[in-house]
Amino acid sequence: MADNMIGGRLHSAKGPVDESGREILLSVKNIDITFGNGEDAVKAVQNASFDIYKGETFSLVGESGSGKTTIGRAVIRVNSLSAGEILYKGVRISGKISRALDREVIRNIQMVFQDPAASLNERATVEYIISEGLYNFHLFENQADRMRKVETMIHEVGLLPEHLTRYPHEFSGGQRQRIGIARAMVMEPELVVADEPISALDVSIRAQVLNLMKKFQREKGLAYLFIAHDLSVVRFVSDRIGVIYKGRIVEVADAEELFNFPLHPYTHSLISAIPIPDPKLEKNKVLYTYNPSIHDYSVDQPEFVCIGHNHYVYGNQREIEQYRAIRERGVPIQAITIAALNSDAVAPPHVSPTPTPDADEAFLKAPIHDTGNIWYSILSFFLPILGIIAAALFKRFRHYRNYKMCKKGAIYGLITYGVILLLFLILLIAVLR
Repeated sequence: MADNMIGGRLHSAKGPVDESGREILLSVKNIDITFGNGEDAVKAVQNASFDIYKGETFSLVGESGSGKTTIGRAVIRVNSLSAGEILYKGVRISGKISRALDREVIRNIQMVFQDPAASLNERATVEYIISEGLYNFHLFENQADRMRKVETMIHEVGLLPEHLTRYPHEFSGGQRQRIGIARAMVMEPELVVADEPISALDVSIRAQVLNLMKKFQREKGLAYLFIAHDLSVVRFVSDRIGVIYKGRIVEVADAEELFNFPLHPYTHSLISAIPIPDPKLEKNKVLYTYNPSIHDYSVDQPEFVCIGHNHYVYGNQREIEQYRAIRERGVPIQAITIAALNSDAVAPPHVSPTPTPDADEAFLKAPIHDTGNIWYSILSFFLPILGIIAAALFKRFRHYRNYKMCKKGAIYGLITYGVILLLFLILLIAVLR
């Protein structure tokens, strides 16, 4: 099969199809990646397996040093495997392969790097950086065709044609990352390994880069291996998510499935660490710390098992039975706890939820317009009676922040007017005498 796909035909070939009819673009099968030799050898990735389907975004998440980038670099053939294999459209691309197949892999699988400044040649113009792949693979008919492709791509990533004559150091971080994306996309790949493509960017620029990547995915049918540690971003860009801990994949599921049912304790701890954009809630949030010693694998050896719902979890037989029972109950797990969970929420077997004050729970349910604007306090100060009425109404409809502002303003207003009235009475008595 591999021989039939070499020589420019791998790009147009179809990959194998799974039971649900989806085309498997990339298969990572039981791979180990080891650095060093002998006693100094370090196994960075252990028995990792997952598939990436055509046109989907598969995200790999975990803490720093967990092996995410190591797997990404193995996919583009930078890191070699010590065990297992990687298949692209059913063709083995790991290990020793022919030069023709190697060139096909380079063209069809591109990478967007974490640090846009370090991944671009500072001595080359933007035009040459984007054109380099076109030169290496002769993907243009003449110079006019090459310039047309480069200018089209620079326009699609939101830059201007006059930027082509500039050098990378003349651009901001977000613009440099756009150049890196243009360099990858001009090759017309089918799979892009995005290694933390937004972690080095300002928060205001991240959404722009993510929207740009999703735009290319819609228009060109791209698949992404999205490597990240920020789960709040991963949730909204991913179709499926794999969680990796110390080189071992411990859970794989659809994005919403994983966030609703984080069964493995390490996944639960990652989700519990997602920041909440509210200082009060963040202060009272309970963090779950993953402790690997809770697992007893001395006798009952763990396996990576599908528990249904396209949900895979790593555990021994006893743990898998617990995970399956929780999932079949169908009640979502509340991974983020504000100091008591709702009574109908389910905690996984490794978690003991802590009670939380009713006030904090009420804040979680507050309406979107409950802003606690300072003007409520100011108006209540000058019109304390109306402020008390407004506070009562806000409290009834659970606008707790607005209620507090009206209450505070009304109290200060009543105290102020009371002091003024008292001083007036004292002055009046003094005059009458």
